Amino acid sequence: MICSYCEMENKEVETDCDFCGAPLKKQRPRMKEFLYLDQCELPFRELSSFHTYDLLILLRLVREDRTKAYNLMRSLQKAPEGVLIDSETLSFAESEYRRYTARMKVIEGILVDRMGYKPKRVDDKLLMSLQVKMEKAKRKES
Repeated sequence: MICSYCEMENKEVETDCDFCGAPLKKQRPRMKEFLYLDQCELPFRELSSFHTYDLLILLRLVREDRTKAYNLMRSLQKAPEGVLIDSETLSFAESEYRRYTARMKVIEGILVDRMGYKPKRVDDKLLMSLQVKMEKAKRKES
């Protein structure tokens, strides 16, 4: 089996690489073709297997919906006294905001472990620069 980190051949050992000690059966993150917001609900182990680029896109999606949930919650809280808003609607808006906040923090935590920081903004400039770096790395490997 060939190690995906050092690319050395391992004939006898099936768990760790003889040369570098990396786990031989561990799958390295690969970019996904399509991401959707519901993937933020996946357990930590599955999220941590996502490629960093995919995590940044997912973080962008979660932050957008968190902002929408916050705006909805605030507009319900600030509704005029004459407008009747049932407590279920308000508690739903608050729970959605808390849920997206928690999911955002999980994704940010994984990114901090990988990148050493959490990006303040995930904009096209950040994603393009990461994509350029990945393309340069691919060309160097070839």
